[in-house]
Amino acid sequence: MNLKRILFLLAAVLPLQLSAKVTLPAIFTDNMVLQQQSAVKIWGRAKPGKAVKVTTSWDGKTYAATAAATGDWEVRVSTPVAGGPYTVTVSDGKPVELKNVLIGEVWLCSGQSNMEMRVADRVLNYEQEMKEADAYGNIRLLHIDNTTSPVPLDEASVRHGGWQVCSGENIADFSATGYFFGKELYKNLGIPIGLIESCWGGTYAESWTSAEALSEMPYFRPRVEKVKQIPESREARNKMFHDDMDEWRLRMMQADKAFEDGRAVWAESSFDDSSWGEIAVPGFVQDQGLDGFSGFMWVRRDVEIPAGWAGKELTLTLAAIDDNDFTYFNGVEVGHTEGCMAFRNYKIPASLVKAGKATVAVRVMDTGGKGGIFGDANSIALAKSDSEKLPLAGQWKYKVSMGLGDAPDMPVNTATEPNYPTFLFNAMINPLVDYAIRGAIWYQGEANVARAAQYRDLLPLMIHDWRQHWGYAFPFYIVHPTCTGRRTSCRGTCGERWRASTSPSSAGASRSWHGH
Repeated sequence: MNLKRILFLLAAVLPLQLSAKVTLPAIFTDNMVLQQQSAVKIWGRAKPGKAVKVTTSWDGKTYAATAAATGDWEVRVSTPVAGGPYTVTVSDGKPVELKNVLIGEVWLCSGQSNMEMRVADRVLNYEQEMKEADAYGNIRLLHIDNTTSPVPLDEASVRHGGWQVCSGENIADFSATGYFFGKELYKNLGIPIGLIESCWGGTYAESWTSAEALSEMPYFRPRVEKVKQIPESREARNKMFHDDMDEWRLRMMQADKAFEDGRAVWAESSFDDSSWGEIAVPGFVQDQGLDGFSGFMWVRRDVEIPAGWAGKELTLTLAAIDDNDFTYFNGVEVGHTEGCMAFRNYKIPASLVKAGKATVAVRVMDTGGKGGIFGDANSIALAKSDSEKLPLAGQWKYKVSMGLGDAPDMPVNTATEPNYPTFLFNAMINPLVDYAIRGAIWYQGEANVARAAQYRDLLPLMIHDWRQHWGYAFPFYIVHPTCTGRRTSCRGTCGERWRASTSPSSAGASRSWHGH
């Protein structure tokens, strides 16, 4: 048998051998923390009908299971008081050993940007915290990746390969709120602490709630039904969005006065904007005489292109825009971005670049609150290279084309958009519900401030929903930003109601708290 034939057979056989090996969800890795003094569930997949054994080094016990026809198996192991390190060995004949496993208290850290803000993001005494972090090796970190799904997922996507040992390097990308909470717990309890970060900035509470629970609120029932019509695969969802966007653009051309016969005439250099108002860029339009504006506005600025730039590809940077933009150069669309935190960076094709007057025009879509082009003035420019730039900050012309209520609803890309009911519960909470935890901490609320009264019912519903899925009433600690400072939606009256609705009924459980 020749070498090529041997290699071919090996290539065919090895994947079959590897696929027969027992597999574990991504949340079971070296360095993990298991909840102390609990019946902890461990699960995975193996060949259907295969016998699976799980051996725990803290007591030397072996637990047995048989993989079902689907390949799924599970066992529940008894954990001792806090301690370690230990090993957990899972085998269907080919062992998988999880090393450096600790037993302690496991906490889930969730919410929006206040929870997502990393230790590396302007934390006071950051350098000192980095130096000290290596001393807290019994704190372990698991970071769930930002993912969405219209249906509940069994498998979570995790960052950094799974559980990490606390260190100066590893805390940099971790939730600052979560880390300092865990650090205080460790200082007071002196036992291993496991922290699971599962959060996403700017997200609604309904995104973190299951379909079954949301259906109890009449407001969300039609939205939950709509979610059922969304394709499961990311590729299909992305295609659906682009198809919807094509249709939306055609409808907008009919509704927006800026268009004539399909041309964005307000973006063309020849258009007479002498009757338009002036507005400072960068700067929010609501701070410049347009308080309460929500809708579509066009802003434009003429710029003189040097002769030496003609026929060269240019880069247009517009810092950030709240919320979405469609950007044009000499009447031709060169970029479109959704999301107020995204940096706008668009390439201008060389074929569009001619010496002399050129016009940069931006159709800004503001969906509420502040709106406009904002950020660093130095990041608003047209450039041929890093050293050759034309600043664009200053006075721009502007004109409102329509209010938000007069425009057709803009499609949402459900392949990337987290603010859809159930999307984050399905992808970032459901895969965790069988992993035993001591409790959860929650830092969210600002995204729901426009529906603050509704939040009084939604938040307790979500908390009950999580507890129902885990099967026990764990403590749930809350910081609620809508009740602080300038955001006084609930006037402090909801605190007692939340305390009553969120405190576990089991004896000895910690009470939730409400941050005013």
